[in-house]
Amino acid sequence: MNPWILSISLAYLLGSIPFGYLLVRIVRNEDIREQGSGNIGATNVARSGAKGLGLATLLLDMGKAYLAVIIARRVGAGNYDLAVTAAVVAVIGHVYPVWLGFRGGKGVASALGVFLALTWPAGVAILLIFAAVFSLTRYVSLASIVGLATFPLFGFHFVAQRTPMVIFGFLFIPLLIVLKHHGNIRRLLSGTESRFGSKSGPGTAAGKAGA
Repeated sequence: MNPWILSISLAYLLGSIPFGYLLVRIVRNEDIREQGSGNIGATNVARSGAKGLGLATLLLDMGKAYLAVIIARRVGAGNYDLAVTAAVVAVIGHVYPVWLGFRGGKGVASALGVFLALTWPAGVAILLIFAAVFSLTRYVSLASIVGLATFPLFGFHFVAQRTPMVIFGFLFIPLLIVLKHHGNIRRLLSGTESRFGSKSGPGTAAGKAGA
């Protein structure tokens, strides 16, 4: 099979696995989309009272995206354009999963996974920025936005290749995730965004403000 077709297909299928939804459904027989912010990502899963499942969601969402890029690099014999394409598709799969009517998460963990696979020094750099912003503010959304928005700076520093696909992928993924946080950005500007660890529940302002 053509390596591009194989890699892109696998990247979307892997990226679209809704681990947050599946874990909460299997372990607690609940629909995470009906709790808190309604998001299927790790933050909302943790805020629903299942911190262990939240951590598992984080690691699995990172892992599936990381794997998608590694497979593309192996199948494409190191073709970096193909790896970046797979990264873009894996994140799109998470944000728009076919299994949940194309309504998925915001792609933060998946983006970190693909960045670690594409250029681990840049991935570690944005992870450290995330940790610093989060420790200072306790806002998961702000830490995610700031951390991922800085990726192009680190990505282009550590990756010498400047093909159109690389440039597009390094800019598109952070932009997509920032746009998916439009509601969080509005709440941050208005001072109504909830900090991680604050008590929240379905239907409350804090609950709906989750990343």
